Amino acid sequence: MRTILYSLLLFTAQFLTAQTATKEQIISDLPEIEITEGINLHIISPEPIQYVDLSTYKLTGDMPTTNIARIKITDTLDSDGKEKVKKPVVFFNGDQIGIITVVGQSFIAQYKAVYRNQENLNTITNIHIQPEAMQPIEFEKMVFSNLELRKFAMDIVQKKTEKNPIRKEKNLKLNVQLNNVYVMSDYIFLDMTFKNNSNLSYNIEDLKFSIEDKKIHKATNNQSIELTPLFQLNQNKHFRKNFRNIYVFKKFTYPNSKVMMIRLIEEQLSGRNIEMKINYSDILKADTI
Repeated sequence: MRTILYSLLLFTAQFLTAQTATKEQIISDLPEIEITEGINLHIISPEPIQYVDLSTYKLTGDMPTTNIARIKITDTLDSDGKEKVKKPVVFFNGDQIGIITVVGQSFIAQYKAVYRNQENLNTITNIHIQPEAMQPIEFEKMVFSNLELRKFAMDIVQKKTEKNPIRKEKNLKLNVQLNNVYVMSDYIFLDMTFKNNSNLSYNIEDLKFSIEDKKIHKATNNQSIELTPLFQLNQNKHFRKNFRNIYVFKKFTYPNSKVMMIRLIEEQLSGRNIEMKINYSDILKADTI
């Protein structure tokens, strides 16, 4: 009985290890990508690329967009592999000239770059990373202190506000605008400006953020989910003309049937309140800090 139980436990442990262990990659098993001098190879990722590694100086590249890595053969090298002395690079058809590694948000993909001469009319100019080439990875989620969040917020404030803000609302000589949306790890930063075009200063009683139904029907109740910023750069409750602030939230999502509602409310006995709706598509267009 003990032998059977031990064998069962050993089999279960081996099975779980096989299911959870990341497969080791061997160079000979990597898929090949053909590349030719004078022709850029574009690697298209299904999600934003976090990191690209080119194993040799024979290859060079850049990222024209967050989802595309552009790779090409280096034109000239010196004997140390550095671009100092202009010396033409000579390759022979079929030579392996490096390993290309692309890391996305949830995967790593690696390829062998193989040289093909210009006479080969079938040289590939772009590839989409396929599921079979992806190895799953999971990055540890970052947790930032208020000091770090303040630094990121100050970096945003140093940027000039966009001439065309994402959203803008006017009411009773008040302007509220969403200058831009930024993202860092699992944090969303809202860059907002408030303008008072009257001669009366504005005393803020509350600034409320919530997720609400886009369309409210009489027969149903509006479902409102309140959002509370984890951090805000300025704690000012009073401004005369202009007031810019950064509000930081933990990453959130909401469907197209809902909107993010922002309400600026003045102290009691005043009717100078203003609200602004933000679609989720505005959040999806967030820039990285």
